[in-house]
Amino acid sequence: MPTVIEEDAVPTGLDQLKALLDGRVTGIGSLFGMTVETLEPGRVVFTLRTRPDFGNPLGTLHGGVCSTLLDSAMGCAVHASLPDGAGYTTLELKVNFVRPVRLDGVGLRCEGTTIHLGGRIATTEGRVTDEEGRLVAHGTSTCMVFRPA
Repeated sequence: MPTVIEEDAVPTGLDQLKALLDGRVTGIGSLFGMTVETLEPGRVVFTLRTRPDFGNPLGTLHGGVCSTLLDSAMGCAVHASLPDGAGYTTLELKVNFVRPVRLDGVGLRCEGTTIHLGGRIATTEGRVTDEEGRLVAHGTSTCMVFRPA
């Protein structure tokens, strides 16, 4: 059974995200079957495989899945850059959908990169590509950074 990071510990954002690799943290990523491919300050790569239950009424991937993948990767890119005790929240998310995606186990790769990390605001960008390297969706995000007191 997964364990959660101890509340009295104050790990860096990168340390918290590394716990994902060890299976010690659960959340939206486990619900969607995301895996962490790359985890470094300012850059995170998540992958997932499409499933029939990810579908929209047209029988292709629901845009919310790509949006969630982008929000997760872009936000975690910021999180991985933060010092002990700092946090963040997404203020704004912009997604452009480029092509439809099948639901039959297509592998998607999402790279989130921090563009700017300031005292209170961070901006990020992300790209979702399929197994053939074709762009599926891309986006940007603005995050509010909460620094420790």
